[in-house]
Amino acid sequence: MAAMKLYMTPGSCSTGIHIILEELEEAFEAYIVNLPAGDHFKPDYVAINPKSTIPTLVRNDGTALTEVPAIAYWLARTHPRAKLWPDDAEGESRVMEAMAYIVGTIHGQGFARIFATNTFTRNTADHDAVRELGRDIVVKGFAILNETLGPKPYLAGNFSVADPILFYVEFWADKTGIPLPDNLAAHYRRMLARLPVQRVLREEGYNPAALGKPSP
Repeated sequence: MAAMKLYMTPGSCSTGIHIILEELEEAFEAYIVNLPAGDHFKPDYVAINPKSTIPTLVRNDGTALTEVPAIAYWLARTHPRAKLWPDDAEGESRVMEAMAYIVGTIHGQGFARIFATNTFTRNTADHDAVRELGRDIVVKGFAILNETLGPKPYLAGNFSVADPILFYVEFWADKTGIPLPDNLAAHYRRMLARLPVQRVLREEGYNPAALGKPSP
């Protein structure tokens, strides 16, 4: 059976899926998609993922799965012994709720305005306002998730696939100078201490020891 293939961009949302695969000790082949170079629009990649998005996970049977929450869910459910998915309806719903909010709002509406400003407006005079709105969305979203997390070590209490998803937006906040509320800051440091997270960061070209430092 062929190894799975992860089409990814270092430091992007695909980092969350990369971490889950590492946590599962799953064998896979990594393929770098260079977004600035437009690799996601090239025919070979479009044939795999017509959405031209990342990440894409090509599974052992050769079928492709896209969308971060869907990939995370599938990995958790197909590796039940790892216990990365809650076993009760309330827990499942809350994990799905958190992942949808992180990916759809904090990433898709907030950070997307910061990182891909020109996709929201072609008028360069409006770019600062668009980025400011993006930052406001992120800050509000972090405040909501901070309350959701509370004093728990992880979103579901125990470590689950939702935590690497939360981690990638915390990582973006670290890289862009957006402060994390206390509970999220503690979660971020907790994630940075996990050996699989450290391995992924190093593989993607980052120094884990340089991350999670208090702002001067």
